[in-house]
Amino acid sequence: MPASCKTILASKVSASFRDQIKKDIKERNVNPTLVGFLANDDPAAIKYAEWTAKTCAETGVVFELRKVDKNDLEEKITEANQDKAVNGIMVYYPVFGNKQDLYLQSCVSTLKDVEGLCHTFVYNVYHNIRYMDETETMKCIIPCTPLAIVKILEFIGVYNTVLPYGNRLYGRTITVVNRSEIVGRPLAAMLANDGAKVYSVDIHGTQLLTRGSGIQLSAHKVEDLPNTQDTVAQAVGQSDVVITGVPTPYYKLPTAHLKEGVVAINFSSFANFEQDIKERASIFVPSVGKVTVAMLERNLLRLHDYQHNVTEHISKPQ
Repeated sequence: MPASCKTILASKVSASFRDQIKKDIKERNVNPTLVGFLANDDPAAIKYAEWTAKTCAETGVVFELRKVDKNDLEEKITEANQDKAVNGIMVYYPVFGNKQDLYLQSCVSTLKDVEGLCHTFVYNVYHNIRYMDETETMKCIIPCTPLAIVKILEFIGVYNTVLPYGNRLYGRTITVVNRSEIVGRPLAAMLANDGAKVYSVDIHGTQLLTRGSGIQLSAHKVEDLPNTQDTVAQAVGQSDVVITGVPTPYYKLPTAHLKEGVVAINFSSFANFEQDIKERASIFVPSVGKVTVAMLERNLLRLHDYQHNVTEHISKPQ
């Protein structure tokens, strides 16, 4: 491996979060309980469920995986919403693979939605609303994988801590190759809301997300770009960070299109970069799964506290 490229493993980034969660659970003597619903045979979903179970066992979170028929899922979610012993609910998507999945996301109670996929949290992400209450003591729940990628970017120093909170990606150009409602679209919105110039790419075309000239807008705007291969190549070529999440083994982003010294992050269960990625990248993150699970537990503990009115005053980061 060229000395100029450093590989960052998800396990290294997640370690401090997992240690803090484990410490909080033990010192406070609480038993946050998470229920996961599995209603498909998707290999990636099954793998994610296995990671969740293993990590929860290590940190002290009570995790129960419930395998259900997809036609019974809505009823089972409703039952878990009403069960006071359940602090968090997650669903392993896709279930139906269409708009019905979006409906299911909003069936989960706001106060139990560890994935941050219900309408309230999705709306807040897109409109750059960061708290659930006017007194700003209850932070919004953020979708786990987008949040994991943000934490990775903070860990490796892409976020500029000299700048004010909320603007720390100003001056960065980022391409996200995925525009799913679960990860790619909210991730692009979050990065743009933090000040970045973001290219959002999928098979339907490319969009540009920014907060306008001088990041003067309070939330990002979206501009559709010409749907050509040249548009994608130009976006990738000028990006400081390229994040891929294409769910197929057949997609490979050409290394030749990447900027020298790029930060390359892959959140797909498949390798979306070519084998020579380390010859062009300065930092390479091959997967994010362990950070995603840590964010899931972090969200769970936060919702546990909200349900028990343990909301402390949260000062805004400076």
